[in-house]
Amino acid sequence: MKKTLCLAACLAAATLTATPANAQSREQRQMMATLQMLQEQAQQLAITMAALQQSLDDSVKNLNARIDEANNTSRRGFADQKVAIDNVGSDVAKIRERGDDTNVRIAALREELEAVRATVLAIPQQLTPGAATPAPGEPTAAGAAPAAVLPPAAAPSIAGLSPTRMYDTAMSDYFGGQYSVAISGFEQFLKAFPRSDMADEAQFNIGEAQFAQNKWPDAIAAYNQVVQTYPMSNSVPDALYKRGLAQERLGQADAARASYEAVVRTYPDSDAGRLAKQNLDRLAARRP
Repeated sequence: MKKTLCLAACLAAATLTATPANAQSREQRQMMATLQMLQEQAQQLAITMAALQQSLDDSVKNLNARIDEANNTSRRGFADQKVAIDNVGSDVAKIRERGDDTNVRIAALREELEAVRATVLAIPQQLTPGAATPAPGEPTAAGAAPAAVLPPAAAPSIAGLSPTRMYDTAMSDYFGGQYSVAISGFEQFLKAFPRSDMADEAQFNIGEAQFAQNKWPDAIAAYNQVVQTYPMSNSVPDALYKRGLAQERLGQADAARASYEAVVRTYPDSDAGRLAKQNLDRLAARRP
């Protein structure tokens, strides 16, 4: 009986001892199963993240490709636009050149019309009748012979001459040393075309021709005419300077100094102004 009780106690103790061990083993297995499941989920998540990363990379590549394509398209568009603008600029330049050429032609036609007008105005003067002759059968004074009818003096014709041709002809005479003929040509030019753009130059060249012949008073008068008639022209500085030189030739030092001072004061940066300044210094050095 005692043996039976001891055996039952031993069995009970063994049962009590084995029960916690079995329970611990189940928890470990559950934990292992849970850990394995987490590992599998982590692997699945890593696979998913890799797929997302790949998709993101592909999207970035596609986006960059589209951006590059858009940039290329923009560059091509800008290049085409620049070419178009350059073409428009070239066309505008051509139109401007044609406009300038048209203006030159219009100016030439205006000069020709002015020449025709001057010719028409000169015709009545050329056709002025001479002294009237007695009619047939009309009595004359006793012993007096009929007066001879002299043809009117023919004035130089400017028919068909434009201002440019007249001016160039006078300049050719001037450069050829035919100063009197050149003066006559410039004076005729001024009478025919007083409003020409070359009128101030023609008047100045009259003074130059007089200066070349040492006709100082006539040269001074011509230069004064430039200053008085064409005060805003480019010929004024040279006219003042050359007037001073002519006045010096006549011994009019004070008048020459006044002419030089006028050039230096009004046109200091011109060639005539610089030459006038040198002459002023020279005159100042001569003064006692």
